[in-house]
Amino acid sequence: MNMTARKPRLIPNTVRLQGLLLALASLAFGQTPAPPASGPLTLDLPQALARARQFGGQVQSANLSLSQATQDRVQARAATLPQATALSQYIYTQGNGSSTGAFVGANGVHVFTEQGLVHQEVNPLFMKAEQQRAAAAEAVARAKVDVASRGINAVVIQSYYAIAAAIRRLENVNQSVTEARQFLDVTQKLEGGGEVAHADVIKAQLQLRQRLTDQNEAQTNIIKAKIALAVLIFPDLQTDFSVKDDLDQAELVPPLPEARAQAVASSPDVKAASLAVNQAGLDVTVAHYGYLPTVSLDFAYGLNANQFALHDPEGQLLPGVSAQVNVNIPVWNWGTTKSKVTQAQLRQDQAKLDLLLAQRQLQAGLATAHAEAEAALGQVAFLREGESLAVQNLQLTLLRYEAGEATAFEVTDTQSSVKQARDAYDDGLARYRAALANLRTLMGTL
Repeated sequence: MNMTARKPRLIPNTVRLQGLLLALASLAFGQTPAPPASGPLTLDLPQALARARQFGGQVQSANLSLSQATQDRVQARAATLPQATALSQYIYTQGNGSSTGAFVGANGVHVFTEQGLVHQEVNPLFMKAEQQRAAAAEAVARAKVDVASRGINAVVIQSYYAIAAAIRRLENVNQSVTEARQFLDVTQKLEGGGEVAHADVIKAQLQLRQRLTDQNEAQTNIIKAKIALAVLIFPDLQTDFSVKDDLDQAELVPPLPEARAQAVASSPDVKAASLAVNQAGLDVTVAHYGYLPTVSLDFAYGLNANQFALHDPEGQLLPGVSAQVNVNIPVWNWGTTKSKVTQAQLRQDQAKLDLLLAQRQLQAGLATAHAEAEAALGQVAFLREGESLAVQNLQLTLLRYEAGEATAFEVTDTQSSVKQARDAYDDGLARYRAALANLRTLMGTL
């Protein structure tokens, strides 16, 4: 037999050079190269929630809306300050040949205008509602960022504990595979001794095949659950991470009065609705401004003459100063102002109704979450006891089978019952932890 030695793997020179440069740079800055990652990233629930608030699309959209509202506030404040502009203009007209000349829209054949202009609206200096409205809109947008964060919490919590439960289910099915293999071994030995029929071996083989199928399905469910969470907490899709299993962590449900007090004090939905009422009230005030006169001041300094020069032929200085006061008094606009006031008042009524609905929804959601957490906690003890009884029943059934007092069908049926009891217990733990996390989210403690 001819055997050839395996050729050593060659590292390209570019890779070696990059590694050398990175090492030299680290030494130059007094740093040591970072060690490679030891394994996949492990996240607990608070870390997953923090990542969702950073990368979640809903939260990013709310942050963009907040940035836009901030710019509206900046613009509203800038509208109260003097505005400076520069005007540069040249007008040429054709004379009619007479001694006096005839010009259209100009005071000479050539008109040069070079002026610096300052414009000031007087009303915003005394009427602050527009600035206050912009600030209120910014506060509403900021509260909606918290609303989006709370909203994404529920999805992350569900996905997080779906992964934990799926991993538990895989562990359960692995244990069931071991038990099925052990039973198959028992049936084969008893068949060899002539104590049972070959049908028992077939039954054990079918049971093992079913458990192997369940094992493959459980592995697939873990991948699917990780994908559902990964799209929320990572900027790009990746499944090379794991979650911390805190299903066995003991934590009591807080009393309902305490939960209600914290939820009311920290609810972003109620806060956003309350700020929206304030903003709507300022909308009404701004709408009433339409009934008032508007006053503006204009100041100009520069050239407006028939020649582009500092002095005319007689030596007079051409640039000059002009000031203007404009008062615009509303007289009639076919009821437009009245309609805007009515519309703003209707928006204010709608905002008040939204606040009332937000308060009611908070109370209902809190009561539901508290009841769900208490119910899930109450079921955990029963499910744990059910799992213990199912395991004891399996042990007794196996002993009865080896003694010839039970059938193979009874054993496989009991094995299936044990798997179901284990899954039900872990699902109950996941349900309780998810319900408790949702309750803490409403309380503002998560």
